[in-house]
Amino acid sequence: MKDVKLFHLTNCPYCIHARKAIEELVQENAEYGTIQIQWIEERQQPAVADSYDYYYVPTIFYGTEKLYEADPTQGYTEIKECIRKAFDTILSAY
Repeated sequence: MKDVKLFHLTNCPYCIHARKAIEELVQENAEYGTIQIQWIEERQQPAVADSYDYYYVPTIFYGTEKLYEADPTQGYTEIKECIRKAFDTILSAY
């Protein structure tokens, strides 16, 4: 199984939405709760963050494949749906 990494910033509003969306998704589908996510705060782990190709947070990688990178135009609903799609991709690979 590949690693799942979620790059974020603590006070980023999009990242706060992502965390809330993940909590809701797990409540809606217990299978999502089986996904082991390594949360990486990019300011605390800059060397790790710099080794991945992304610009916006939150960003989800499955191994080296970027499954989701936030877009500054996205609202909560769009963020949640993108994370759902990323989780579905991860679960289908298990």
